[in-house]
Amino acid sequence: MSLAAIFVFLIVSALQLLYRYLDLARKSGGLSDEQIKVRLEIKQLLKEADQLSTPSTFAQAAKLKRLAAAKEKELAKMQEHDLKGKQSLYDKYTKFLLVTKVIIYAVLVLCLWSTPVTAVPQHLLQPFGKMFSWRGVDTATGNVVVGILPWLFLTSRVSKMLCQKLGFVLVRP
Repeated sequence: MSLAAIFVFLIVSALQLLYRYLDLARKSGGLSDEQIKVRLEIKQLLKEADQLSTPSTFAQAAKLKRLAAAKEKELAKMQEHDLKGKQSLYDKYTKFLLVTKVIIYAVLVLCLWSTPVTAVPQHLLQPFGKMFSWRGVDTATGNVVVGILPWLFLTSRVSKMLCQKLGFVLVRP
């Protein structure tokens, strides 16, 4: 296996890890201090309302429950506002990463277009050998020569699968 093949695989894997990191960061979305404070206030109000269960304190308990419901609405608005801000930031980073990926792939294709990226034994690509071959078989070794486009396709699929399977170990947002 040539150094170009390993280099392309590492670049494609790094891009996939960045995509995975962005996706995990978007999904995790922690709570702010203000949201935690409001949540604690809601729990405290509901706890106080539950303690007031006698008929003489019914009005007080109902007032506390209405106050807790208002706080829950406030919390929902805060979370919605944070979600919109995070989503727009995520979209910007994703677009930037997509443009970077296209530029890197274009540079790799331009640099490695005329040269084979790697040579693989024929039995490893048996059913798909012709699809991945780049000008056929190397006559000196009998190996199938793989070009940059099929190699980019293969490495992107393999690195995406590796990021899905091993992403929890490699990426911690």
